[in-house]
Amino acid sequence: MRHLPISLDLQGRRALVLGQGEVADRQAALLRQAGAVVGIVADFDPALLDGCAFAIGAAAPEAALRALSAACRARGIPLAVIDRPDLGTAFMPAIIERPGVTVAIATDGTAAVLARLLRQRIEAMLPTGIGRIATLAERFGSAVRRRLPAPAARRRFLDAALAGPAADHALAGRESDANLAFARALDAADAAPPGIVHLVGAGPGAPDLLTLRALRLLGEADVIVHDRLVPAELLDLAPPGTPRVFVGKARANHCLPQDEINALLVRLAREGKRVVRLKGGDPFIFGRGGEEAEALAAAGVAFEVVPGITAALACAAGAGIPLTHRDCAQAVTVATGHRRDGGVDVRGLAQPGHTLAVYMGLTTLRPIRDGLVADGLDPATPAAIVERGGTDRQRVLHGTLEEVVDGALSWSQGGPVAAAGGGGGRTGRAAGLPGHDRPDAGRGAVAPAPAAPGPATPSAAAAPRPRPAPTPRPPARPRRAPSRRSGRPGRGRIRNTAPPAPPPCGAPAPSGR
Repeated sequence: MRHLPISLDLQGRRALVLGQGEVADRQAALLRQAGAVVGIVADFDPALLDGCAFAIGAAAPEAALRALSAACRARGIPLAVIDRPDLGTAFMPAIIERPGVTVAIATDGTAAVLARLLRQRIEAMLPTGIGRIATLAERFGSAVRRRLPAPAARRRFLDAALAGPAADHALAGRESDANLAFARALDAADAAPPGIVHLVGAGPGAPDLLTLRALRLLGEADVIVHDRLVPAELLDLAPPGTPRVFVGKARANHCLPQDEINALLVRLAREGKRVVRLKGGDPFIFGRGGEEAEALAAAGVAFEVVPGITAALACAAGAGIPLTHRDCAQAVTVATGHRRDGGVDVRGLAQPGHTLAVYMGLTTLRPIRDGLVADGLDPATPAAIVERGGTDRQRVLHGTLEEVVDGALSWSQGGPVAAAGGGGGRTGRAAGLPGHDRPDAGRGAVAPAPAAPGPATPSAAAAPRPRPAPTPRPPARPRRAPSRRSGRPGRGRIRNTAPPAPPPCGAPAPSGR
């Protein structure tokens, strides 16, 4: 955030508009609407700034605008110069006004037309009676402060009250009903509400793949505890200033041991905070969400699990690889690339008719391949590795199991990886599904392997053993997507961008915006 958005009280204060014509007149009218005493001049004299609280330059000669800019900077007077953001210290936003509510959209003075377009979209979203809710909150402001002296308790109450029955009555113009509903809610409010931990899946890292519930919880959080693979773009969806605690992990490099993360979550919740524990992918797929849930339950702390899009789903969708297909992939197996003790165990994973997705397996590809081949998997099984899947930086390496294992380490650019392939991979390539014609599809791409038995692949998936060719049948009806709970990719997860430098481990830090 380059500039701090603020509301400026100009009631009865002097403001200067330098310029002439329609643009200057519009700016003067806006200032008068805000209660300012406005003077409009065509020529600049520094004495005109005496007693001024704000100034605007509009359609004036260049020399006059530069003189105005220098004088305002010297006196510390906020100045907006229309279409010349380099000369000003403030910017005039596009404004949406309802009684009691003002929304301002600014683009740092660089794209006024875009700000106006955004204003039109937001205008259509805001109810015309939204100001009645602001009036309701103002009417009960003193009572709320007396009843709930703690700021956190007030915020939690208002979050609920201004989105509940009282707000509905206010929007409908039923003032007495709104007052009664608000008063009843305030009487029932807890002055020291208990804390809660939300174990939230952040998905692959793309902001537009975050769930609506996750987005809402980010807006309500008192503190965010996040992993290494949660990009700054997602963290910035929380309100500016929301404290963040970094507890990221990489293979064999844990910023904070899991036991200490569990204790941190318990402590924050016992302080009455709404904690968002933000994890890449899904909390319950190789995300240690189960361990944290157990620790919270044992401590008597309330918690909620919010699923996210897991790496297998994001990578497969981005690479155009169906994880299931009626002809050759009737099941999906999700496995980790290494056990808790660091070992690799793939026994029983090379099953016919399966797509295998392996997370956190880039550094253990060779033992994974060796184990699968020893278990009966053909090394020619179609496979793919996907790096930073589900984001605009996604890369895909297609090939056989043997080829992708041999080329993976030199191909990888250091981003989190997972893979998808098998029968679904064969079908996706043969059908030319989206993702297979991308220029970044990676070297080593090969035609679908013939009759490959069983599943498997490195860092995420390999083809199942194909069944005999099906007999001709009428065109299939559209298939419904299987109802599956999404999971989380763990360290093999995908993120949008890596933070340039991780924040201090375990230490609360304000928002970077």
